[in-house]
Amino acid sequence: MAKKLSLISISILVIFTVFLGNISKADTIEQIQAKIEAANKNRATLEKEIASYQDQLKTIGVQSNTLQNTIKSLDVSTNKITTQVKLAQTNINQTTGTIQETDLQISDKQKKINIGNLVIRNGLRKIEESDSQGVLEILLSNKSLSDFWTEIENTIQVQARISDQVASVKDIKTSLEKAKADLEQKKRELEDYTNELADQKKVLQSTKNEKSTLLTATKNKEANYQKILKDKLALKAALDKEISDSESQLKLIIDPKSLPKANNSALAWPLDKIYITQLFGITSVSGRLYSSGAHNGVDFRAAIGTKVMSAGSGVVEGVGDTDPICPGASYGKWVFIRYDNGLASAYGHMSLTTAKAGQRVKAGDTVGYSGATGYALGAHLHMSVFAGDGVKVTTLKSVVCKGTYTIPLADPKAYLNPMIYLPTYTE
Repeated sequence: MAKKLSLISISILVIFTVFLGNISKADTIEQIQAKIEAANKNRATLEKEIASYQDQLKTIGVQSNTLQNTIKSLDVSTNKITTQVKLAQTNINQTTGTIQETDLQISDKQKKINIGNLVIRNGLRKIEESDSQGVLEILLSNKSLSDFWTEIENTIQVQARISDQVASVKDIKTSLEKAKADLEQKKRELEDYTNELADQKKVLQSTKNEKSTLLTATKNKEANYQKILKDKLALKAALDKEISDSESQLKLIIDPKSLPKANNSALAWPLDKIYITQLFGITSVSGRLYSSGAHNGVDFRAAIGTKVMSAGSGVVEGVGDTDPICPGASYGKWVFIRYDNGLASAYGHMSLTTAKAGQRVKAGDTVGYSGATGYALGAHLHMSVFAGDGVKVTTLKSVVCKGTYTIPLADPKAYLNPMIYLPTYTE
């Protein structure tokens, strides 16, 4: 029995130990790791390139509003978005490779678990077979009773060690499966981001085409471009007055109790990066730009194609575009959201709206991309905030623009200072 038990103990331990150390992984693991390493190197290069484009856009942004600067800004923005698309694809490739590597590791661990369990079962079966022998036969097969019990104890220890190893491998497998789930979620997010970037690239190309058309219309002369801007300002002033007159006739009942407390957590920022270019109310330029003499919202610096997000949970109550009827004179492409907390907001000058009327959104959901539609001397995002009871999407017949357009209209007393409800702003 001593000899038989010794052989059982040694065979169990040797088989499992050799298996743990020498199972060869698929040859593709080296190829996958090479792709991951290449993606990591490429990422650093692309990020540096994007930062360079961003610096160029900041420089152009502080220069005078000329035709050539506008075209240059669009060219740089197009290059930036193109590089961001490449970066997103690089991240997807890296994540996909990591998922494949994790799959191989999980498969490897599962094989070890299966063989470990098989070895344990075979070992236990052989021990049980040995135990079925008579006591006299067992004692006669050992030099002494002490040797017999020593051999039994060694076998039990080996079995316990293998069981611990199998349990450890199972824990590793569980953690790997969780890591795989996290990586797959990251991959889905990156794929969504790539789709967003593809939309942004379309927006930039479309806007560039519009500016190229403008170059043709102005015969590439700065004086002609400045005249167009002057005419646009005059049209905007006339349309602003028309809208203001319509809003002054609204007599909507606003219940102060329906509004959230004035704090900095009622709404979230609509952009990932915040830089405010004009505040609500009387500002240094509001008297010149607005018929009311005050700015009815907050303006944020946002390059064309910047993702615009819902500031809270609510329903998209309207999506529209004033440019077909009143080109370059009002909101341009806009999105109006009525929030669950009694507030509402309108986003203007967008290059692309992706939200649909009736769609339910939550804070952080993408509703479109910033741009320079409507009256905008440069790319930015305008955000107005209202008391929900005092605003509604309305269709107006415009005398100024000789057509019908849809726009959010609010009782003048429904306009609220967005900064009361947005997070604390620090430059």
